[in-house]
Amino acid sequence: MKKNFLWRVTLIVAATLLSIVFYLPSTALKGSLPEWLQKYGIVLGLDLQGGVHLVYEVERDKAVDVTSERIASSLNNIFNEKKIAAKAVKENSDIIVTSDDSKVLDTVSKEFPTLKISSQSKGQFVYKLDSREIDRIKDFSVNQALETIRNRVDQFGVAEPTIHRQADNEIVIQLPGVKDTSRAIDLVGKTAILEFKLLDDESPMAAQLPGVIASDKEEEVLQQYASQIPEGDEILFGRELNKETGVETKRVYLMKKQSLMTGEFITEAGVNIDQRYNEPYVSMVFDSTGARLFEQITTNNVKKRLAIILDNNVYSAPVIQDKIAGGNAQITGSFGMQEAKDLAIVLRSGSLPAPLKMLQNVTVGPSLGRDSITAGINAGIVAAVLVVVFMIVYYKISGLIADFAMVLNILYLLGVLSAFNATLTMPGIAGIILAIGMAVDSNVLMFERMREELRLGKTPRAAIDSGYDKAFWTIFDSHVTTLIVAIVLFQFGTGPIKGFAVTLGVGVFINLFTALIGTKTVFDVLSSRREMKKLSI
Repeated sequence: MKKNFLWRVTLIVAATLLSIVFYLPSTALKGSLPEWLQKYGIVLGLDLQGGVHLVYEVERDKAVDVTSERIASSLNNIFNEKKIAAKAVKENSDIIVTSDDSKVLDTVSKEFPTLKISSQSKGQFVYKLDSREIDRIKDFSVNQALETIRNRVDQFGVAEPTIHRQADNEIVIQLPGVKDTSRAIDLVGKTAILEFKLLDDESPMAAQLPGVIASDKEEEVLQQYASQIPEGDEILFGRELNKETGVETKRVYLMKKQSLMTGEFITEAGVNIDQRYNEPYVSMVFDSTGARLFEQITTNNVKKRLAIILDNNVYSAPVIQDKIAGGNAQITGSFGMQEAKDLAIVLRSGSLPAPLKMLQNVTVGPSLGRDSITAGINAGIVAAVLVVVFMIVYYKISGLIADFAMVLNILYLLGVLSAFNATLTMPGIAGIILAIGMAVDSNVLMFERMREELRLGKTPRAAIDSGYDKAFWTIFDSHVTTLIVAIVLFQFGTGPIKGFAVTLGVGVFINLFTALIGTKTVFDVLSSRREMKKLSI
């Protein structure tokens, strides 16, 4: 008998010690613990520690426009390569191809089969994207935006964020513990379309434009020179900051509309320090395709200025002194270290396929979290005390053993959550409180079976064994059905619902262990020391 339960005692002691060790980083002792242990611990959710709750709408129609713009640009490149006298221009949602060359129709249909001719006249063809392709682009834009935002948030360093799709075109983002709300919003919502364009310094208009303007005069400049902008050109602005006075101004640039290259070829982006000026800059590394394209651009445009543009803001416009091989480039500008790091993050994670429109911005204060934690702890304490008192009064010493199992249940649950860095929310606390009830529910079934066996005249030892044997499948079946519910909630629920499902599911497994092994071991230990003549139940 002794050997039979010795392994169970060892298992219970080991599980208890491990649970305590893993739970320590969730307490005030975290700072004094070894570094390897500090990575464990329970992460508080948005409703407990505060943070940011954002809801964005993906402007899917803009994704279709961007795709059409890229197709028009690609067609022009293809026409140039194949020496076809044709020009493609995006106009509204259409792509208009102007040409008298008979090769145009075959070229367009071969390169872009999703383009369909909606109308045509002499020397002009109007194309539209196929309706199924438009639906695909819209759906893909939301999924891609979701993945891009998730990559940015992961690099932002938020513990256990919640990011999921809502309805057809909305994305819900919850960032627990975020204090700098404006920075988080800027990082998440930045479209991050990186483009390389040539300045049109040869145009007479370039000399007419003002060099530097006040930061709030952009609209005035655009209105003043709108009618004079040469065809194929545009006016963009770059931010300049006077570090001595702190005054921000805008530099005016006239440049070609056609983008020579975009940021889709970037494989790595990081922050470095310029040794000459001790200022941060963002270095970029292109893939093999991007490296060849960048080398070709710099080779063909030596002594010209190449603007590096992010979301229509010019960061720098250096003169190309010689061809640049190797697939490396850098962005310099008037930004600090934190801004440079955020810029590197959005470049690494890629650009959003379409702009985001903010629908909801709710900042949850930490005071709400403290109130929630206090309320949850109080509810847990009250529930535990009531259960403990009831079990002792109704089942005497056996009830005290069930209370011991309940304490183990809670300790193991906290230990498992800490080991997996699980996020604890208010629904999660509700799951823990439910686990308190479940911790003694199984023992109630077994204790009632024991009472029946004692009334039949069996000895205490036989009553204990028979009670556990007869109640086993009832307990097992009830826990399996509860586990199925937890799995369904976790699979189809979001955010807090998943938190409840996690604590409920983990609680089911732990409760089976404490009820069927934990309490049984205590009874075996008590009955092994001396012959049990009476069972206090």
